[in-house]
Amino acid sequence: MALRVRPPWCGGWWWLRHDDRVTLKSGRRWNHNIHYHPRILRAVPAEVRDALDVGCGEGMLARALRRRVPKVTGIDLHAPSVEEAAGYDDDIDYVVGDFLTHRFEPGSFDVVTSVATLHHVDAETGLARLRELVRPGGVLAVVGLARGSLPYTARGMAASTLHRLVKGHWEHPSPTVWPPPETFTRMRELSEDLLPGSHYRRHVLLRYSLVWRKPTG
Repeated sequence: MALRVRPPWCGGWWWLRHDDRVTLKSGRRWNHNIHYHPRILRAVPAEVRDALDVGCGEGMLARALRRRVPKVTGIDLHAPSVEEAAGYDDDIDYVVGDFLTHRFEPGSFDVVTSVATLHHVDAETGLARLRELVRPGGVLAVVGLARGSLPYTARGMAASTLHRLVKGHWEHPSPTVWPPPETFTRMRELSEDLLPGSHYRRHVLLRYSLVWRKPTG
């Protein structure tokens, strides 16, 4: 069973904790997940009606989605994070709950996003549920964590350290799971099996991304 711990490179003298009233060295929040938010946002088609952010945490990605999408819903099991998200002055609908069992109807959303969430659940079950929630013709965009080889992990840690030195680091309030239970190879295989035609990519900061458009047939 995975343990809820902070990865080793979250410690050290370069780690800085910030709250909402403190900016990072770069003038904005940064961490490994936020780094890949632009990849998620680039996958959002024009003129979509609604979006669901799964594992929304304190709502940073949900708020970015709302600037592009008329109706956004965020769901997360961590009530304190959702409470923080709901404190912002926006019209996003937040739900404290489990996306696997919450009463969302299949095919409910034009866009479904998920960042650093799938490794908290069984990956195959979670990916199938995300697929189910996307409306035909809609898009699923995921950024996730997985285990890689020692050389890959070492390169990722070195790149992470450099980013932290330049940008600082914002530690999100949600629980973390380390190590990720699935490997990058396994996640690629799952994306190929469950999301035919999806675009999968492994990234240097110990993350992968996948983008899939649901067939309309």
